[in-house]
Amino acid sequence: MFIDHADLARRRKIILRRRRIIWYTILGVVLVAILFLSLYQFTDVIGGISEEKESSPQSGDWTMFRHDLNHTGSINPGSDLPEGKLKWTFTAGGAIRSSPTVVDGVVYVGSRDYNIYAIDADTGEKVWSFQTGSWVESSPAVVDGVMYCGSNDGHLYALDAATGMELWSFRAKYPIRSSPAIANGVVYFGSDDYNVYAVDIATGKELWCTETEGMVISSPVVVDGVVIVGSVDGSCYVLNANNGRVRLNFDIRSSIVTSPVVNNGVAYITTTRGFVYAIDYQAKNWPFENKIRVFWNVLYVRGAAPKPPATSGFVWVHWLGWGIRTSSSMTLVDDVIYMGAAFNMLAMQESTRNVLWSFEAKDPIVSSPAVTDSAIYFGSNDGYIYAVDRANGTKLWEYLTGDKITSSPAVADGSVYVGSFDGKLYAFE
Repeated sequence: MFIDHADLARRRKIILRRRRIIWYTILGVVLVAILFLSLYQFTDVIGGISEEKESSPQSGDWTMFRHDLNHTGSINPGSDLPEGKLKWTFTAGGAIRSSPTVVDGVVYVGSRDYNIYAIDADTGEKVWSFQTGSWVESSPAVVDGVMYCGSNDGHLYALDAATGMELWSFRAKYPIRSSPAIANGVVYFGSDDYNVYAVDIATGKELWCTETEGMVISSPVVVDGVVIVGSVDGSCYVLNANNGRVRLNFDIRSSIVTSPVVNNGVAYITTTRGFVYAIDYQAKNWPFENKIRVFWNVLYVRGAAPKPPATSGFVWVHWLGWGIRTSSSMTLVDDVIYMGAAFNMLAMQESTRNVLWSFEAKDPIVSSPAVTDSAIYFGSNDGYIYAVDRANGTKLWEYLTGDKITSSPAVADGSVYVGSFDGKLYAFE
């Protein structure tokens, strides 16, 4: 039988050429995939952020939990500072854990009697009330004549701020205790169903939903195109505000129920175990970082690997000490952090972490402080609302309510407003 070696050689060349084409194609696809993933993970070229996604409250108003989207918890009211004189009280039908919001002469607050209230800031008279299906522990946010507030019935409600008429409601699976933040036509909030939501403020339709590994009681900060929020799962999440993609999962491994505060590109947050973290919220995780780090740390402890690098986004951490629990969200003003830590209200220098002064209450402080140019206002589980001198922590005045105060005060138009578990909202001037 005659064998045409030239034909065989030609066929082999064709086969080899085809194999090379296939391998080059596979390699090209892999390289393109690596390039895409690198751009996606480490840059904002693909699916980037929109830095305009932030806003500020109206001048003189306290429009949301912690005053604004940076959660500064501070305001410069000018010369009119509350001096501790009781202006009025409003009695609800249940404990008030929700923190009040003040806009255009009206105070908005939720109660465990299932209602959201609008109250005249001058007289303390009810303007309207709206009944939900459960406790209201979320704090209202008011933007452009609409009030947004979560309820333990699992709904986020959008109500006409003037009349209390329901415009729409959004249903999550479990209670919404996280207080909403609104920026550029979107309302952001967490839920006990382990999710962070973004909902269109015009329609109440879900834009995106990002799952965490624990309840999200913390209230989001929206700044520089990202959403920053803590979770009971022990992580602080930084999400793309456009699509909810996780840019940074800062794994603290200690439950977070407080809300972050942002200043000069750094987010500050506390854990229930008394740790204070400063996080670069513009950083990103490297691929599978948190999973790899677990094994890397084990190998490092056994001497089989070098010390792992700092967690992406890490700036510094400060431990307040044994037995000190922190459920009070902090405030940062002029390089000084103000925060409740167990029984004490602390003033701590951000740059050095040195405690400048400490004011001791009779019971733990869960209420988050409201800071003005010269005074700090906060409540305590001992039932008192306190006003202390911002410079040295000296008590300026106090007022005893009928039960513990976990609500965080709001300061507006020369008055301070705070709720109590005795079912009353207090106004002081």
